[in-house]
Amino acid sequence: MNFLYFDPGLGAMIIQAIVAGVAGVLLFSKNLLYKIKSFFGLVKEDHLFEEIDDDLNTEKEEKRD
Repeated sequence: MNFLYFDPGLGAMIIQAIVAGVAGVLLFSKNLLYKIKSFFGLVKEDHLFEEIDDDLNTEKEEKRD
């Protein structure tokens, strides 16, 4: 019976593959869930740019007065 020899390089490679796999699954699932939620309209839309435009318009109106 032959035993495998795990040197530090192989151990680091295995750990790196596991961490990359977990990170890939988390990121893929987050993106997939976002797409599913947005398809059904369950995602709140962020109107950040409209709020910025409203603030700019308010400042311009105040300067006119």
